[in-house]
Amino acid sequence: MLYSRSFITMALANLFIVSSFATFFLFPLFITSHGGSKSDIGIIMGVLALSAVLCRPWISGMIDRIGRKRSYTIGCVIMSILPLIYLLFQGDLSQFYLPLILVRIVHGVGLAICFTAAFTYIADIVPEGRLNEGLGMFGTTGLTGMAIGPLIAEIIIKEFGFSMFFLAATGIAALGLLLQVPLPEFYVQVRYELSQSFLSVLIKRRILTVGLLALLFGFGLSASGGFVSPFAKEQDIPFISLYFIFYSSAAVLTRLLGGRLADRIGEDRIIPYALILTGGGLLFLIFLGGNTVLAISGFMSGCGHGFLFPSLNSLAIRNEPSNIRGKITGIFTGGIDTGAFVGSITLGYIGEWAGFRALFFAAGLALLTGLGVYNRLMPRPQIHPNASDRLQTTL
Repeated sequence: MLYSRSFITMALANLFIVSSFATFFLFPLFITSHGGSKSDIGIIMGVLALSAVLCRPWISGMIDRIGRKRSYTIGCVIMSILPLIYLLFQGDLSQFYLPLILVRIVHGVGLAICFTAAFTYIADIVPEGRLNEGLGMFGTTGLTGMAIGPLIAEIIIKEFGFSMFFLAATGIAALGLLLQVPLPEFYVQVRYELSQSFLSVLIKRRILTVGLLALLFGFGLSASGGFVSPFAKEQDIPFISLYFIFYSSAAVLTRLLGGRLADRIGEDRIIPYALILTGGGLLFLIFLGGNTVLAISGFMSGCGHGFLFPSLNSLAIRNEPSNIRGKITGIFTGGIDTGAFVGSITLGYIGEWAGFRALFFAAGLALLTGLGVYNRLMPRPQIHPNASDRLQTTL
């Protein structure tokens, strides 16, 4: 059974955790309000992703060692407590720059634990033949959170200020923490199984290629998460959250209407189109001057995201043993975080030197280079559970 009680409970918990994280898509407004520049935005937003990358081998091993549920609980506790610490930061950015960096590092660790543990948990409980659908539909709660979080944040910041914003982020994450408490643990480590190191899993050609594509995906996500809001504000667009609403709505719609498509025809045939859509949406932001471009860009990139994330995740994890799935999911999500870190820093400096339009051109181009990476490095497609159905349909 795909949509079990455990699946639904974890999905709801994920909705609240991601909503809390997504409120920080508007954190660049806090940075600029305290005297920060575009490069400061890139560094401060990117350091969260850097910490998530550096701790990923340890997190992945922990998830395969102590279990998915216990790991997820630890991550939820961190995500619930950390926003409260931001309340301590007052005055000019230079007065609390280093402490803020440290808090962002810990915040990144919590986020990395939650994402890796949650998707590994779901991969363990969904049927193999519906892996794309299961991971994709689970991901809709995260995508919904990506729309809800910025919307809540924008309203609260305008009406009540940043202190209430941080309190709201804590409250939302705490709901996710409470929801996941009754979840059972399905993963049982078999003591006699030979353990593979993080590195030995990483260097498998298919998994390494997925990791590289995830890196490019994360590079693009850093543009969406860190620079859309200040760019829209610079253009005097009053409803900044419009981008995130269209982005998440498109991604959710893609999952609902095409949830089984990749399982039927193969994720190998979906990924190139998803890369084009995601990159094209970022390139379209070059023409930003009003709500229409903001909405279209969000919709295009959201559609691409809706297909790309579960397809890459399924491609990496399909037919792999459960005792290394935490490491594989860690490599995939770690690739996204690596790209998000590199993108935040690189795009921040591009924006500083050449402006936002050049920034989004570079981000979109990075996604499109993924087509070359995929065609050159990806091994021949695997035969997955529905391959015979596809063959019969073709015949």
